[in-house]
Amino acid sequence: MYEIVKKEVLSPGVLLFDVAAPLIAKKCQPGQFVILRIDEDGERIPLTIADFDREAGTITLIFQEVGHTTRQLGTLNKGDGLLDLVGPLGKATHIDKFGTVVCVGGGIGVAPVYPIARAYKQAGNKVVSIIGARNADLLILEKEMAAVSDELIITTDDGSKGRKGLVIHPLQEMIDAGEKIDVVMAIGPVIMMRSVADVTRPYNIHTVVSLNPIMVDGTGMCGGCRVSVGEKNKFACVDGPEFDAHQVDFNGLMARQRMYHDHEKMERCGGGSCKCNK
Repeated sequence: MYEIVKKEVLSPGVLLFDVAAPLIAKKCQPGQFVILRIDEDGERIPLTIADFDREAGTITLIFQEVGHTTRQLGTLNKGDGLLDLVGPLGKATHIDKFGTVVCVGGGIGVAPVYPIARAYKQAGNKVVSIIGARNADLLILEKEMAAVSDELIITTDDGSKGRKGLVIHPLQEMIDAGEKIDVVMAIGPVIMMRSVADVTRPYNIHTVVSLNPIMVDGTGMCGGCRVSVGEKNKFACVDGPEFDAHQVDFNGLMARQRMYHDHEKMERCGGGSCKCNK
């Protein structure tokens, strides 16, 4: 069992766990993820490693309660354990001294952006971070992102904190102002990552996104996380999860993510006893 040594509510429905996993903490790098299973009957779900403490032997997982398993996960408390925790999986983020890097995080996507922004900063880059959410209550890791950024820009859909608008707006303004941007890293909802790619594509700004397709085994064997990148089939678990945003077929990715929408809807309504679709 992998013990949960800390539990914290970051925003409504968004939780942080520190989990004792010394071997994973020893090797993991920004951009990598784990697959966990709560119990023997549990679903396998991937979660990006939001942080790690090599000395304490812990990794930080941040998740949103959106489905059956994440809601079940949210019922666990400090001292409880996870049955399985496999990782680190996936390729680590390519960290180098590029110059100016803009890190864009939307919603829960701020969690995986954080260790990447920190690594870019430690490598000597100028880091400008843009984080956004629907409203102020849903913003996470604001202080942490500020600590690893030369500049932090906050946007909310309703204007309750920071600038009113979307994360792409300040990015477009930076480009329009002629600011030299060497790399953009964007993580968040697929539609947000597609929008970021649309903004940077005309200017040929290297843009990286971290994809979150349906995933089962995390080894490239099941094919569940297949994505089309540059008109070639890739598997997010072993070829990614990060890819060149300008090469990703976002429409195909969104279609695959909707494959189990009806099943998830029934589960949220009470599983097989739900009658709302009949």
